[in-house]
Amino acid sequence: EVQLVESGGGLVQAGGSLRLSCATSGFNFDNYYIGWLRQAPGKEREGVSCLRTADRTTFYSKDVEDRFTISTDNAKNTIYLQMDSLKPEDTAVYYCAADPKNFGLGPDLYRYWGQGTQVTVSS
Repeated sequence: EVQLVESGGGLVQAGGSLRLSCATSGFNFDNYYIGWLRQAPGKEREGVSCLRTADRTTFYSKDVEDRFTISTDNAKNTIYLQMDSLKPEDTAVYYCAADPKNFGLGPDLYRYWGQGTQVTVSS
């Protein structure tokens, strides 16, 4: 059974940083596609970053590409999202998602999802 468990969300002031973690199990971590996506109140879910674990190729949305960093700890089967220079508009529920074949930022690409973790950025 594939499981994805996010942690690390919270309340932070604008300009601050948070690191989200996604602990995974139940699939071949060394050859999978992982994404971080978010959903703000009243908005559609959107992808912010994704990573191909086989070669660590990464993509970022333009909104976050200079501020967020996705990484992995393969020994722990864990994915991280380091978020710096946070803005109030980054406030959202952040989800970790995984898929065996699809790679990209679109929410429809992902088969497996975590439960999400709330990130709130105050101005």
